[in-house]
Amino acid sequence: MSGTDTPLVEAEGLAVRFRLPRGGMLHAVEDFSLTVNRGEVVGVVGESGSGKTTAGRAILRLLEPTAGRVRFDGTDITHLGKAALRPFRRRMQVVFQDPYGSLNPRRRVRDIIGEALLIHGIGTRADRGERVAALLGQVGLSGEAMQRYPHEFSGGQRQRIAIARALAVQPEFLVADEPVSALDVSVQAQVVNLLLDLQRDLGLAMLFIAHDLAVVHTVSDRVVVVYLGRVMETGPSAVLYRDPRHPYTRALLEAAPVPDPARRRSRMPLAGDIPSPANPPSGCVFRTRCPLAMPACAETVPPLAEVAPGHASACLRETA
Repeated sequence: MSGTDTPLVEAEGLAVRFRLPRGGMLHAVEDFSLTVNRGEVVGVVGESGSGKTTAGRAILRLLEPTAGRVRFDGTDITHLGKAALRPFRRRMQVVFQDPYGSLNPRRRVRDIIGEALLIHGIGTRADRGERVAALLGQVGLSGEAMQRYPHEFSGGQRQRIAIARALAVQPEFLVADEPVSALDVSVQAQVVNLLLDLQRDLGLAMLFIAHDLAVVHTVSDRVVVVYLGRVMETGPSAVLYRDPRHPYTRALLEAAPVPDPARRRSRMPLAGDIPSPANPPSGCVFRTRCPLAMPACAETVPPLAEVAPGHASACLRETA
């Protein structure tokens, strides 16, 4: 972990909205901003349905943003066409959540990983075979895996294959979208450690998306807490976990398992379900579940304001 202060990826005021068949809009992401510096790991955390994955795909331009801007290495890529975007595709890759659905079951591993090399014209046919074998070695699999099909591997092994595919074109930026949530607990730590080792060895910038705060804390230099498509809090990982300033962040931390059963917390329960993004609450989107909500929260969207150097929270109580 730990990177430079040079931004590689910048999302500014990003919004992703979908028109519903019966009218109205689904507000998946609203006013979402973050930066990922070179060599840095930024964690994005929130409950299921919070818009984490949608934001990550919009940053990668796998989804078209409705509003806002995405810059990669200083270039605005928000509305680039396919041809103009192609050189950037090689520089940014993704590891999806589902290692079962993200690999073509009808193709051998050598072809799954080698396809990216072929698309981007990297190496000769012979070179590609050697490159695929080397990539499998990087992720802890033997060369004989090249001849096998995805169904012949365990979930953890399939995710290793997906990681090798993502690294095949030597990207600078990797989005890991819930990369361990579909795996058995026994192999989750192995895959997380593999990603961290590769990130460090290759100097990758990484956006690590998860709902597990313990995992995000372990892997991230900085953390972005998301609720209903909006950034609630952001800051250095150690600071945010030691001194959470937003009620949602505190509630997520309270809900997380505690390794030490003797440790006591001041409870801030997270009641109810996340509202529908098709009908988000007015004002602060968290107010309907916030134990500290006040009347003004229904009327004003709280700005993401700095509460300490590098640490910002979107809560009216911080600015009241």
